[in-house]
Amino acid sequence: MSEQTATATDAELPARPVQRRSGRQRAAVAALLDSEPGFTSAQDLYARLREQGNPIGLATVYRALQTLVEDGDVDVLRTGDDAEAVYRRCSARHHHHLVCRRCGKAVEVEGSAVEAWAQKTAAAHGFTDVDHVVEIFGTCADCAATR
Repeated sequence: MSEQTATATDAELPARPVQRRSGRQRAAVAALLDSEPGFTSAQDLYARLREQGNPIGLATVYRALQTLVEDGDVDVLRTGDDAEAVYRRCSARHHHHLVCRRCGKAVEVEGSAVEAWAQKTAAAHGFTDVDHVVEIFGTCADCAATR
């Protein structure tokens, strides 16, 4: 009888936690977001990084932003009718946004009534482990005053 070599199948291998690379490109995107007072687009971040001499690609900027969003380090919202995604560093707690349609100013707000409604609605339909995003668009006081 011949000797057989045992090999482990994928099912037998221990699961390894997903580790994110903390590359210099992601660090550059994060650092630039730290210096931004408000929301900004991936294209604007890309252009500013290139102006600073960083040879980063646009796809890399999008990947870095997606990772930062998934990690909860960056807020993303869709603006206006064109639904362009814009990004900014966010606070560590769950929150929602009031966004000015004219100037883009965004204010973080907490909404306990929204939280209760989301949980109640999800439970009524048999959903668990729910998440949600609430963005309220309007005109800020400064823009309303300049009308």
